[in-house]
Amino acid sequence: MITKTNRKLERERRHRRVRRKISGTSECPRLCVYRSNSNIYAQVIDDVKGVTIVSASTLDKAVKTKKSNKEAAKEVGTLIAKRAIEKNIKTVVYDRGGYIYHGIIKELAEAAREAGLEF
Repeated sequence: MITKTNRKLERERRHRRVRRKISGTSECPRLCVYRSNSNIYAQVIDDVKGVTIVSASTLDKAVKTKKSNKEAAKEVGTLIAKRAIEKNIKTVVYDRGGYIYHGIIKELAEAAREAGLEF
């Protein structure tokens, strides 16, 4: 009998596999992305200390688009890059969170690169 695959479980499995390989340090923290049906979240995390350095999402007042689409991803990407550069963070490791590098995830990454982050 064919069963339906659990997409959330598969994404979490991919995320665990990626997280075994990448880790953020204080010199080069991890830019982690989470995408829900209604919002987009991004955090710059120092995994050695276990601290979130900066964060941005569509819930912030600085973001005008309050949906989970490509325009909102661009705004969140530029906002997270500006906040990271203010804290003297120029290079990060990109953690796509188990999502495919396509669409919203790709737009956020490209916007962060254009705003000055290197990864």
